[in-house]
Amino acid sequence: MTNRLPHSLRSDARDNRERILAAARTAFAEQGLDVAMREIARRAEVGPATLYRHFPTKEAPVTDVFTEQMTVCVTIVEEGLADPDPWRGFCQMIERMCAQQARDQGFTAAFVSAFPRATDFAAGRERTLGKIAELARRAKAEGGLRPDFVLDDLIMVLMANGGIRTTSPAAAVAASRRFAALLIQGLRAEPPVLPLPPAVRLPLTTVI
Repeated sequence: MTNRLPHSLRSDARDNRERILAAARTAFAEQGLDVAMREIARRAEVGPATLYRHFPTKEAPVTDVFTEQMTVCVTIVEEGLADPDPWRGFCQMIERMCAQQARDQGFTAAFVSAFPRATDFAAGRERTLGKIAELARRAKAEGGLRPDFVLDDLIMVLMANGGIRTTSPAAAVAASRRFAALLIQGLRAEPPVLPLPPAVRLPLTTVI
């Protein structure tokens, strides 16, 4: 009995941590990073003391939850870089990042937030921004992307896209797709008039 007890405690601790991360992942996706730590504890069915024992600050679960998401983001950017047409790769990167954000409100909130103590996450973000800057440089050199585009514009795009509120996840993705199409036309060095994806009816309260 005595020999089995430490292993049992470690197992319980792992289970608690996994439940907390699962609850945090769902809460961040639905509500962004404004969700309270006590709400995460409630969803995970653990006490606040257990939550803070595993994650003393909100940066801690954010870092763990979004490490996997950051890998997805890096893949999106690298696939854009791999496209032989830099402008097409840049457009695909914008479209896919906006769609990813529409599915998970917490990811971009984490991406654009400053968490000084979450050094690993910050380093991953900086590497990703470096790859985006290289893709933008190529798209400018090819003549597709307007020359005055800067990385701050991308952050502004993600902030704006994150403000879209709809009645369902599917509507959010559809609205984000149209937003990305409008944006891309504005980012072209010589914008042509192209048809947009279908419009999405938005609740009136989201535009007041």
